[in-house]
Amino acid sequence: YSLSFPLFLLPTHIPHTDNTLSPSLFLGLLLSQLNLFQRLSRKLGLHANNSQFTLAGEPFRILGGSVHYFRVPSAYWRDRLMKAKACGINTITTYVPWSLHQPERDVFNFQTQLDLESYISLVAELGLWVILRPGPYISAELDLGGLPSWLLQDENMRLRTTYPGFTDAVNVFFDKLIPKIVPLQFKKGGPIIAIQLDDSYGSYAKDNRYMAFIKEALTSRGVSEMLLTSDLSNGLKAGGPFKSATPVNMENLPVNNKNGQSQGYTLYETTITSGGLLKSGDNVRDRVFVDRRYIGFFKRNTLEMAVPDGEGKRTLSLLVENCGRVHRGKDLDKQRKGLVGDVLLNGTPLRDFTIYSLDMKPSFIDSLYRAQWKARPEVPLYPAFLMGALFAYGYPSDTFVKLPGWGRGVVFINGLNLGRYWSSGPQQALYLPGPFLNSGMNQIIAFEEQEADYKIQLEDTHDLGMTADIK
Repeated sequence: YSLSFPLFLLPTHIPHTDNTLSPSLFLGLLLSQLNLFQRLSRKLGLHANNSQFTLAGEPFRILGGSVHYFRVPSAYWRDRLMKAKACGINTITTYVPWSLHQPERDVFNFQTQLDLESYISLVAELGLWVILRPGPYISAELDLGGLPSWLLQDENMRLRTTYPGFTDAVNVFFDKLIPKIVPLQFKKGGPIIAIQLDDSYGSYAKDNRYMAFIKEALTSRGVSEMLLTSDLSNGLKAGGPFKSATPVNMENLPVNNKNGQSQGYTLYETTITSGGLLKSGDNVRDRVFVDRRYIGFFKRNTLEMAVPDGEGKRTLSLLVENCGRVHRGKDLDKQRKGLVGDVLLNGTPLRDFTIYSLDMKPSFIDSLYRAQWKARPEVPLYPAFLMGALFAYGYPSDTFVKLPGWGRGVVFINGLNLGRYWSSGPQQALYLPGPFLNSGMNQIIAFEEQEADYKIQLEDTHDLGMTADIK
């Protein structure tokens, strides 16, 4: 998720003799949270940096769980929310199902079981926060993902795009919905601290203008709290692309105030329409992909490789890493990195590149936290950025990060670069100083070039690889 937080499974009941919270326990929970509500300034809402959330300028940890008002009998709302709170949850997330609230074009229902305003007000009464997910598409295991089926009366309908027939319908629904939730936002004294735009659009992504439309549809109607998504692209292209007809080396990329790129990776992509023989001319020594599938590695003594045949237009990618410039000798002025000359396919130079600067500097890693992320597909494509979370109790000590089953890449903890890892070794663990870790939630980002096991191990001893006794 673009902004992740732990989700907890809600039990059907809390162990208690009468299956309810004791008045004294609930009163204590409620008064504690109400005191927090009263104490907070409402000028600053939820904010995220690379290591933590803040609410009203104070550190804030989201312990979130979903209780969908439209799936729980309204008579049980209070009971279920109290039980959620007793689990330690401080933030309730809920979808808003368009198809239920507007079952017909001219019929709207916000009553009884669908009384969203009463539900959110009850959440606030119990001292909980809200992350609202108003869609318009919500997935949520609902028919058509919560979109009303009458949209399909239009034979040309293109759902979840900026097709006018869809956007007009969204605007009509939001004209009814958004005025109900605006007064319930945090900065207006309510419990809503964040609002999600649509749902998992990165896995759909038919229209690159769609998410901007949804954002404008919300903000223009008065939504002012943090906006987030649970969709993503894998962050690989967060570096800000630019176009060039010919290759451009790292040092001449128009980045970093036109000072070029000094470190990290650069991704060069172009379109091909056939397979054949690819020749590097020793102008690149790195990895080659076709449609994000690895096909080979140019090296000092490997200057050619076969590009498999395929149908139609395909994307050929060259991922180039700066492994370091020499620091002495006669070749100091020959240390340009990236794609330093032409690469030929069947004797013709590749042209019309889209180039991404992935310099791995702190500012670049910070930008990844603001990127739109998506859930990992069953068959991931590489190279890719992958994000996870680590919860540490107490005062974290020094530890060592191991990545068995991963290939080659870089690891970041809370925006700090731990270094490169490579399954070839010899070193099999990266040192992680205790001060780099937060007591509580920690963000982990890994850039993996070829393959990943999606599990990271923390060990209390180093692993320097193969060792030998010296006599």
